[in-house]
Amino acid sequence: MDKAGIREVAKAAGVSISTVSRAFTRPELVSERTRRKVLDTADRLDFNISRSATALKSGQTYRVAMLMNEEITSWFNMEVFAGINSVMHDAGYDISLFQHVDTGENRRDFFTNLPVRRNVDAVFVTSFGVEPEEIQQLQRIHVPIIGINTPSQEGFDATISIDDEDGMFSSAQHLINLGHKNIVYVCSDAVDSINSSIDARGQGFIRACKTMEGTHDFKWRVLSVPRGKTFADSALTALLALDEFPDGICCQTDMMAIPLVLRLDRYGHRTPRDYSIIGFDDSAYADTVNLTTMRQDPFAMGRAAARKAVKLIAGETLENPYEVVRAQLVLRGTDSVYGGDR
Repeated sequence: MDKAGIREVAKAAGVSISTVSRAFTRPELVSERTRRKVLDTADRLDFNISRSATALKSGQTYRVAMLMNEEITSWFNMEVFAGINSVMHDAGYDISLFQHVDTGENRRDFFTNLPVRRNVDAVFVTSFGVEPEEIQQLQRIHVPIIGINTPSQEGFDATISIDDEDGMFSSAQHLINLGHKNIVYVCSDAVDSINSSIDARGQGFIRACKTMEGTHDFKWRVLSVPRGKTFADSALTALLALDEFPDGICCQTDMMAIPLVLRLDRYGHRTPRDYSIIGFDDSAYADTVNLTTMRQDPFAMGRAAARKAVKLIAGETLENPYEVVRAQLVLRGTDSVYGGDR
C-alpha cells in the first residue's frame, strides 16, 4: 500500500490541505480538536509531511540547532533541552543537537558546515562563549542566535543567563556570615578551547573572600582539579591532602558537592558537624542528600530562550532580548553557624 499524500489526509479528515499543513508546521494556528483529528488521520494513513517541501514554500526549515559543550545527558543540558523542546515542539520545530562543541575540530566542523547547509531557522548556544569569527559565520545564514548561560551577550540576538559570578559571591558570603574562618572553593580547571560560563563562579568566590582581607585568622584558597569524569575523585584527594581541613567549602557544581558530602563522611568529616558545604545548581539528588545550594532553573531558561527564538524567527522585535537572572540560595542541611554544632 502506497503512503497517502496530503490531499488524501485532508479528504479523510474533512479539512482543507492548508489546515493539514498548519497542523504539522504551525499547530498554534489550529484548534487542539482539529489538530488531533488531522494527526490521527495522518497516523492511520501513514503520512508524514515533507519538511523539504515546506521549506521551499516558506523559506523555513522548521529545525533549530542546539550547541553544547558537553553531552545532552548532563543535568543542565537535559533541562535546557526540555525547556526549549516544550516550546519549539508545539511550534512545529525539530531540534538538532550538536554535542561537544568544545574542541577545535568539532567547532570548525560546525561553524564551517552549518552556514553552507543553511538547514536551521535558529541556533541556541548553551553555556559557552562563541568567538567573533564564529558569530560572523553563523550570521551568514541570517538566523537568530540565542545564548543560554553564555559568558557574553556580544554577537547574540538574544540571551538569557544567570549571573554566575554573583551566585558564587553569595555562596561564599553566606559561609562568611556564618562565621567560617577557613573556606575553600573547589572547582575544575578552565579549558583553553572554550569559554565556559561556570568559570566565572571562581571570580565571585575570590571577590567575597577579598572583602575579608585583614581579618584575623581568616583564610581562603581555590582548589582547582582537572576537568573530566574523575573531577570529584580529584577534589576529594585534594581536600584530604590539605594541612588543615577547611570549615567551609563552596563547590563549583552540585555534581562536585554531592560526591564530596558522601565520601568525606567515610574519612571522618561529617557535614554540618565538622564543616559546611554549598553546591551550585540545585540539580537532581541535591534535595536527596539535603544539600544547601545555589539554585538555577535551566528548564525555565530554555523555555524563555525558545520563546525569544520563535518571535525572532517571525521577525518580531523583542522587548527584553538580554535577560540576567540571579541564582537563589536554597538552605538545607549542609551548613551551620561556625562553632555552633562543633
